[in-house]
Amino acid sequence: MSVINHTRLALGVAAILAAHAIAPVASAQQSSTADPAESNATNLDAVQVTGSRVRGRTAEDTAAPVDIIGKEELNATGALEVGQILQTLEPSFNFSRTFVSDGSDILRPATLRALGPDQVLVLVNGQRRHQQALVNVQQTIGRGSAGTDINAIPLSAIERIEVLRDGAAAQYGSDAIAGVINIILKRQTDHTDVSLMGGQTYAGDGEIVHGSVNTGWDLGKGFVNLSAEYRDRGETNRAGPDSLRVNPPRVTQRLGDSDATDAYLWLNSAVPLGAGELYAFGGLSQREGNSSGFFRGPDDNRTVPELYPDGFLPTILTTVDDASLAIGYKAPLGSSGWDMDVSVNHGRSEFGFSEGNSANVSWWYEPIDPTDPAAGIYGESPTTADTGTLRFDQTTFNLDFTGSVEGINDHLLYLATGVEWRQDNYEIEAGDFVSYSYGRGNDRDIVITGQTGAVAQPGMQGFPGFSPDEAVDEGRHSMAVYFDAETNLTERFLLGGAVRFEDYSDFGNTTIGKLSARFDASDAFAVRGTVSTGFRAPGVQQLFYSQRSTNLNAEGVLTDTLTARQDSDVTRAFGIQPLKEETSTSGTLGFVYTPNERFSLTMDVFRIDIDDRIIFSSNIQPEAVGTDGQPCAADNGNCPISAILDPIGVGQVLFFTNAIDTRTTGVDFVANHNTAFDGGATLDLTALVHFNKTEVLERRSQSPILSPEQLFDDPQVTLIEQGQPRAHHVLQAVYETGAWQWTARGNYFGSVSGEGFTPGIKQTWGGKALFDLGVRYAVSDSLKLSVGGNNIFDEYPDKWDPVTGAPFPQMGFKYGWETMPFGMNGGSWYVRMDYRF
Repeated sequence: MSVINHTRLALGVAAILAAHAIAPVASAQQSSTADPAESNATNLDAVQVTGSRVRGRTAEDTAAPVDIIGKEELNATGALEVGQILQTLEPSFNFSRTFVSDGSDILRPATLRALGPDQVLVLVNGQRRHQQALVNVQQTIGRGSAGTDINAIPLSAIERIEVLRDGAAAQYGSDAIAGVINIILKRQTDHTDVSLMGGQTYAGDGEIVHGSVNTGWDLGKGFVNLSAEYRDRGETNRAGPDSLRVNPPRVTQRLGDSDATDAYLWLNSAVPLGAGELYAFGGLSQREGNSSGFFRGPDDNRTVPELYPDGFLPTILTTVDDASLAIGYKAPLGSSGWDMDVSVNHGRSEFGFSEGNSANVSWWYEPIDPTDPAAGIYGESPTTADTGTLRFDQTTFNLDFTGSVEGINDHLLYLATGVEWRQDNYEIEAGDFVSYSYGRGNDRDIVITGQTGAVAQPGMQGFPGFSPDEAVDEGRHSMAVYFDAETNLTERFLLGGAVRFEDYSDFGNTTIGKLSARFDASDAFAVRGTVSTGFRAPGVQQLFYSQRSTNLNAEGVLTDTLTARQDSDVTRAFGIQPLKEETSTSGTLGFVYTPNERFSLTMDVFRIDIDDRIIFSSNIQPEAVGTDGQPCAADNGNCPISAILDPIGVGQVLFFTNAIDTRTTGVDFVANHNTAFDGGATLDLTALVHFNKTEVLERRSQSPILSPEQLFDDPQVTLIEQGQPRAHHVLQAVYETGAWQWTARGNYFGSVSGEGFTPGIKQTWGGKALFDLGVRYAVSDSLKLSVGGNNIFDEYPDKWDPVTGAPFPQMGFKYGWETMPFGMNGGSWYVRMDYRF
């Protein structure tokens, strides 16, 4: 959809809303009782469900599909990370289990409705959550994106999670193309909860020790709620023997969950002040990860035999520090029925890299005197180094007003308006000199050769450090104004709309809109639907990120790789234009059927079209043969890619660009049935069915050098179209009788495909069903004991084809790599104790 059509829809929404906003202000006490939310219009504590700014409206009443997952359901999964829990309970959510992917091993990509991690907006208590500093640059789901670190929020602090499966950029701003995840923090003050848990995989690794405490204090009409949590997770390793690089064959890789320790301290609070309340929430989290890169064989030019005679596996050590604090004041504006909310929200994500069990080969083999070979080499290199730090900071100021005026037929017209100002900053701090340098002088005119006679690679092996050339400290600011309205035109017809204008300091402005409607044909059956335009501004991470690292090329050979910053000398040499925003058009249409209090069924179909989607390019490699048909040489003007890459000493280059249009369609079914038996036992049954399909409609290239198929090749198309399951279904049964609670759950993950490591040969891993079982026994009102298993039948992904997948199965990659929706740990068990006092 063009910008003109986007603006027309937005202005049309504004005109419809303005036509109903001319009546005088009315208080909630004067309103009709026809609207379900009217009695709560001035109650600051009334529940507000994501997707509607009307307080008191329930998820069953909204025009858009909203899933609400309560704390009891969250705690009954046997999982401890928020991302893994949502993967278990919310079929439209995907939490890909990556490995050998640098920082993505500890910050895994989280997606909604098969789009990207940065196309879902995460809120905490209804306010925007900052994104992560890490950019997913490896061949994983979310490649080229910097999403939100959803695991930085401890489970012990969460009251419920609301998932809006609808485009909502016009309501909440950039990033809400796929939908919104709103995490609501606990407010309880009348008890203290202590939880202890331990477990491991059936294979005997992945040991978990976990403890948390949540408590609160009543401050009259205010409260303070605190959560502290600690977790130690051991690594898992499902690598097979490496028969290609060592003899005799042995396991050389670490393939599975990284070793990690996590610590959290979170706050949620509010105190009365005047007619309203002063509130504050946020927290600190720190995680330390230990994962690995690719094994370097004993004969590899990147190996120093004197240090590692049998080859070596570089260790990537990561530290993730996350901090956030929101402070605000909300109060009713007299007796008008209007409320005001003013807040400042600051968040910071810091991701530190260091390298261990490694070496800078160029330092080791650097000649003491380049003019005198007899002088020998230095023969020294550190084996550890700090390789750099990424930082993302975001400060958001919001001023919001919500209220109502008289609408049509004595129904209130609920209105919301406000302004938002946001500052985003991104910083890359260089690592130690040895982590990135070519020899001690970083002078590429000096010839340094490794053990095979080839030119020695610069920097520490595994994850070379960020150099001062990549270091950056830049930012941008934006301003937004929105107008939101919702009303019942009749007793059974709900109409809502939103319009939003945003202006960015770096690429201009945009206006978007949304219309939503719901018709209750009867007390049991309703039809609902939405249509909206949206956008996503390029993240400052995408604007300013660059890196030089060692990755596999198309032949499976480790190659010096440059991630070039957008609008840099390299991208300009290729003819790539600066990044601009993505634009989208989306819609949902469905029904709600609730024939009685025990059964409900919803169905929603959706479609999301995204134009100018920001992608991470393919690995662009120098030509083997020039346009004249001759082999490329240093002075061959018919090899334009070589002419750009050879002077900077890299074997392949990647960059961000607006290059594709995509369409995602799908359908969600949600069914619930509750039964109460004689004697007090209950059985709750839930079925959630999700299908999706993403298509790349068009590939484009701004470059006169690169064709669309070179810029974004077929393996990258496969990653977007088939890298995430097109089907994910959940069946759950919870049976309670007396002191016992039994939870049984099945998750079906559809097949996934990838060819990022075998270009031209698509690897497909078939769909799998995983089953979980948990039993909880209430010893007393205060003490509950649980035991359970996840993936109790020990299901694994299909193995990689040893022929078409070569050479990776021969190197120990048994179960695939780039698309792993449920991981490859197999079954696991846990025991848990919950104590309340």
